[in-house]
Amino acid sequence: MNTAALLFDEGPLTLVDDREGGIRYWPQWIDSAEADDLFARLRDGVSWLSEQRPMYDRIVDVPRLQATVALATADPDDGLRQIASRIETAALGGYSHVGLNFYRDGHDSVAMHHDRTHDLVIGAPIAILSLGAPRDMLIRRQDKGARAVRITLEPSSLLVMSHASQFTHEHGIPKTSRSVGPRISCAYRARQINRVVV
Repeated sequence: MNTAALLFDEGPLTLVDDREGGIRYWPQWIDSAEADDLFARLRDGVSWLSEQRPMYDRIVDVPRLQATVALATADPDDGLRQIASRIETAALGGYSHVGLNFYRDGHDSVAMHHDRTHDLVIGAPIAILSLGAPRDMLIRRQDKGARAVRITLEPSSLLVMSHASQFTHEHGIPKTSRSVGPRISCAYRARQINRVVV
């Protein structure tokens, strides 16, 4: 499929506007068959980690599986490097790493947050490719009492968040009681390599 043509034909939808491009959404950014193939390869080929973290006065399980891939050392057959090159046509970012999240069902989630920026390249966007089942994302301005916008991230869609938006908005994937299938998000970031701890 001609990705360049798709960018102009079906997007982007601007959800938040700012001086760096804001938060933009392409509902179908890659071909669905390609997205299904990439989902299967990542689901079965990634060494997923189940992590724990302190919350209040106890240790809790992180409600999703996670992995991080450095693009410089990524398996050339897993598709992640090729996707990074294509994302550059929509959002120039010099991407170096991919954060992978595996949401196994509706019980898996991520709380409202903004990305930590201390090791990100200033001005570089964050691009999230969604694979597998659709899941809702909430986006909310970091003002007291602000209401969240809900958008369904469709399989094969791309969401791009500016660096600047991490200081004005937060986002999250809420739990749902609906029956939903598994989803993998691929979050492409440009990290300051000398500050990344491996």
